[in-house]
Order: sequence, then C-alpha cells, then structure tokens
Amino acid sequence: MKRRTFLKTTTISAIAPALVNAAPKKNAESVFPMIISTWKNEKANEAGLASFKKSGRALDAVEAAARIPEADPNDTSVGYGGFPDRDGHVTLDACIMDEKGNAGSVTFLEGIMHPISVARAVMEKTPHVMLSGEGAFQFAIAQGFKKENLLTEKAKKAWEEWKKESKYEPKINIERHDTIGILALGTKGEISGACSTSGLAFKMHGRVGDSPVIGAAVFCDDEVGGACATGLGEFVLKTLGSFLIVELMRNGKTPQQACEEAIMRIVKRYKYKEFQIGYLAINKKGEYGAYAIQKGFNYTISQNGLTKVIESDSYMK
Repeated sequence: MKRRTFLKTTTISAIAPALVNAAPKKNAESVFPMIISTWKNEKANEAGLASFKKSGRALDAVEAAARIPEADPNDTSVGYGGFPDRDGHVTLDACIMDEKGNAGSVTFLEGIMHPISVARAVMEKTPHVMLSGEGAFQFAIAQGFKKENLLTEKAKKAWEEWKKESKYEPKINIERHDTIGILALGTKGEISGACSTSGLAFKMHGRVGDSPVIGAAVFCDDEVGGACATGLGEFVLKTLGSFLIVELMRNGKTPQQACEEAIMRIVKRYKYKEFQIGYLAINKKGEYGAYAIQKGFNYTISQNGLTKVIESDSYMK
C-alpha cells in the first residue's frame, strides 16, 4: 500500500467513531411532527396528532385541532358556546395557512359550527383569501356545511346578565380563550398554522379582530417558521405581530427572541397594563418560543410522543 493511501485510510478509520458520536441526537423523526397551540388545549393537540397519523400533513393537523374547541359548548369564546356580541349574535372568525403560502379566512360568520373548515375551503376552492358575513355563510352552505344555532343557554344567560349594565370591559386572562392559535410541523418538516375564535364577549356587532387576518393572528413561511397570537386582537392588528415574528426569525432571532421583540413593539407604544397579548413561534428546526404581556398565558405543546402545558414567560413579572 502506498504511504499516501495508507495515511488516508487510517485517518478516516480513526475519526469515523468520533463523527458518529458527534451526530446530533435530535433527528427528523424526533422533532417532527410537532404541534403547539395557545392556552390549555390538550384535546385539540391530540386531535392534531391523530390527524398526523392519517396524513402526516401539518395543514390537516391544525384544522383538526381547531375543530375541537369550535365544537365545545363549554368553551365560551371559540365557536359553539361562544359568548355573543352585544346584540346577541355569535359571530365567528378563522384563518388557515399552509406551507406553500396559500391562505384562507372567514370573518363575521354566523350559524356554522366549524369556521376553520370553511376558511380552508375558501383557500382551496376559491380564488380569494377572505370571505365575510352573509357571503361567507352562503359559500359555507354551498359547500355542504349545515346551519346551526351556536348560542347555548349558558352563553345566552351570560349575555342577558351583561345587558343589565351593558358595560364592555375586557378583563385580562378572563376571556383568555378568546382565540385558539395553532402551529404545526408535519412529518416532512413543512409548516402550517390556524386560528379560530368567536371574538371578545359582548363586542360591538360587526367587530372583527385579528383572528382571520393573515400576518396578524397567523403567519407561516416554509423557509423560516411560523407564529400565532392570542389576546386583545386590536393590538395584534396594529402591529401585525405574527408576520413581524417570522421576519425577525428570518433575520436570525430565535423563536423566543422574536416573540419577546414583538411584545416589546406593543408595550413601547400602548397602555399595555390594560390588556393581554400572547405569542407563540416555531422555526423549521423545531425550536419554539412563547411570550406575553401579562402573567397567566400558557400553551400546549406535543412533541416526541408527549403533550404538556407550559406557562409562558411574560413582560409583567
């Protein structure tokens, strides 16, 4: 054997074990799939995981997850059972976005149990991104969705009690489930997001918050990652928080750093002690972050076969 060949062969043999030992323990199978949602939503995450087993696709997972609180009569601010506006109407908003940049949303939708599925139909079956009000309802019916009464007795009684004073006063973390925001990384590492809500309790008739707005409530970019929001939507709208977080990650910030910066953009400008905003973010590596203005914001994450609820850090300690 020539000296050069001998040295090359022995060197490779010597470093091979080191390369194996130095390989990262986290691989695609351990990171993906994963799903993260705002607030304590274990059942929603479980539905998302079940969807992963069937299709492996992140878009299917976020839709399946959102449908759980939408159909829960005990969740007073998402879908069926949501508290009505000040005129007694349960109006729903939702949006969804896939890994290709496609998006769909519905706003001010009444009488349909699953606005997230209508939003997906808007994305996949129309040339538009957003349908609203009566137009969104007519489209839903044409797609086979059924008209249903979404005002439960519990919600109706709460509305009738509120009418005695008719005082609109959002309370921090009391209407905490005003939104479910969901992000998922599929088995191939692709990202999708979704958001669904019945909005703030006893809002003005016609009010629409951030939940159906791409770039505010949810934004995904398959080159970077995704973000979603919860809380008083007016301030997410004013800062396009989810889009901002994704762009911050694009420019090198971690998901945690990006969420913190997005919150700082709000507290530097507005009277932040009067409301709550919480953000979630994940990047393509499966790293995630969460941050809120006030204490009390938590989120649910499912990864590596485990689901857990985590208390977010916050600006107000």
